[in-house]
Formats: sequence, C-alpha cells, structure tokens
Amino acid sequence: MNRADQLQRLRQLSGLILDLRLSQLHNAARARALSIKRLAGLDATQDNDLPAIAAAQAGLRYQRWADLRRAEINTQLARETAVWLEAQGSARHAFGQLQALEAVQKKLIR
Repeated sequence: MNRADQLQRLRQLSGLILDLRLSQLHNAARARALSIKRLAGLDATQDNDLPAIAAAQAGLRYQRWADLRRAEINTQLARETAVWLEAQGSARHAFGQLQALEAVQKKLIR
C-alpha cells in the first residue's frame, strides 16, 4: 500500500469520525432544546373559572411545584449544555483533521 492509498484510507476514516461527531452534536443539541422547551412549558396560564381564593391557592401550589421542576430541569440543562459544548469541540476537531488530510492529499497528488 503506497502513501496515496494510506492517505485515502485515513481521509475516509476521518470522514466517518466527523460523521459520528456531527451525529453526537445533533443528539446533544436536540436533548438541550427539549430541556429548554420543557422549561418554557412550565409557565402557568391562569384559569379564571375558579373562585378567587381557590385560584390563588392553585396558583401558589403550581408555582411551588414548577419551581422544584425548574430546578431539576436547570440541573439537567447544565449537564446537557456541557455535553453539547464538548460535542461542538469534538466536531470542530474532527472537521479540522479531515480538512488537513484533504490538504495533504491534494499536495501529494500534484
């Protein structure tokens, strides 16, 4: 196997690694977006069909529950954001490797 064949195989492997890293980035972004959507979904709408006191009590109970849920989701979102940022770095690195191998391959072909 000559150098050109070796570079071609390395380039193919690098392309597969890039595809994997991009897939991981996509999954991390989707999980993060879902958590953000869940946070937004916790905003309460007022139900005016209840008497004022019952509506206030229900509102307070809901806010207490929603605050606890927000804390859980924010913790999860922080983890997901860290994974997402790491996946971005890995994808950038894989992209750079592929670009470098393509540049070397072009120089070798000349």
